[in-house]
Amino acid sequence: MTDQKAPSASGSVPGQRPLFSMLTRLSLLMAAILLLAVAVSMLMLHLLPDQIWLAAGLSLLIVLPTGLILLRSQLQAMIRLFHTLAGTVISYQDNDFSIGVHWPLQDELGELVDAHNALGDVLRKQRLNLVQRELLLDSMVQNTPVAMMLVADHGPIVFANIAARQLLNQGRKLEGFSFNEVMTQVSASLREAILRGGDGLFTVAAKDAEEEEEVYHLARRHFSLNGRHHELFLLRHLTVELRRQEVQTWKKVIRVISHELNNSLAPIASLANSAAVLVGRGQTERLPGILLTIEERTRHLESFIDGYARFAKLPTPRLESTHWDSFIAGLKSQVIFTVTDSLPEEPVNLDRAQMEHALLNLLKNAHESGSREDEVFLNIRNLQGIIRIEVMDRGSGMTDTVMSNALIPFYSTKRSGTGLGLALVREIIEAHGGRISLQNREGGGLNVSLFLPVSP
Repeated sequence: MTDQKAPSASGSVPGQRPLFSMLTRLSLLMAAILLLAVAVSMLMLHLLPDQIWLAAGLSLLIVLPTGLILLRSQLQAMIRLFHTLAGTVISYQDNDFSIGVHWPLQDELGELVDAHNALGDVLRKQRLNLVQRELLLDSMVQNTPVAMMLVADHGPIVFANIAARQLLNQGRKLEGFSFNEVMTQVSASLREAILRGGDGLFTVAAKDAEEEEEVYHLARRHFSLNGRHHELFLLRHLTVELRRQEVQTWKKVIRVISHELNNSLAPIASLANSAAVLVGRGQTERLPGILLTIEERTRHLESFIDGYARFAKLPTPRLESTHWDSFIAGLKSQVIFTVTDSLPEEPVNLDRAQMEHALLNLLKNAHESGSREDEVFLNIRNLQGIIRIEVMDRGSGMTDTVMSNALIPFYSTKRSGTGLGLALVREIIEAHGGRISLQNREGGGLNVSLFLPVSP
């Protein structure tokens, strides 16, 4: 019996009856010892007929050691086999499946050795497949453009892929660093988005004034690993995708406007031609109806174009000092909502009409999200020179796809929507020197945050 690097066993083939079973060999050995004991006893009785106890004692002294030696010779190989099997099990626990066991006899132990070696083969193949999958998964995770960072209990960073290193630490390793320490080195908008909790969009100001701000989507997932709480952060760069989506959206808008213009201009031209024919024939009694239809189509076209023109020609905000009490009172006269905290006492400089239009859009969206009226909230706080306005609801929230496109002009999930609501809000807020952020709330619903400087 020997240990080998490649599993091999010359035991019985599974399902084949062993030639000499272990039980048969032990039975024959015990029978031989018994016959030897009888023979020695008869010999001792023949030599010492009058001393039976002495003859029995001498028989035991001769037969017992001989029997023990024969049993030990048979059991010693089995004991070595059991020790070897125990050693291979320990190797399996250490993920080493290269050790096999050999047993030269075709008996029950041979079948056990065959099954043990077959188990080692299966475990080795599974381990090899698992290693290959781990290498493939690691290659995919490291080369994905989505920044991934795994943090244990807001303590050390356990894992960060290449994109996360480039985004958060100039390409250097992040593993082992404190999560809070890394957060002190990133941009304020990124730090605020991560510490705020939940999923959502946020923007990072460009380093160069001529460049556009960068847009990111943050997703986070909580789970337990080895009995310890972990949090996975996923940061997706959306700027390039948003630009591509904007181009596609503008193409769609051009097609929609062209279609609407043709639908209105074609009947107007036809009606005008009919009116000219009727005038030429002197049949003027039908002219009022034709002119009325032309007027209706013209007004419809004017209304259609005016809606898009308002977005394209948003005027520069006319800032004026505004107290929040009077401003909120004006909003409450038009839509139902609940203010969750006391309003700031300091006035703020803003274009009252534009800001009212922006907040009305957000509050009406909150009501249309499926949220109850008493679950639509407005919160306004002054945070060290930044006014934060939050509109919250308990509706259905947004999927990742909708959220990544929500701020694009003319993108809408509503059948009759124009897709200008959130885009117009974004234009108004950015014209005031602020920014907008979207995120889903824990427990359901959406939180739209507007950040305005106190003195634009």
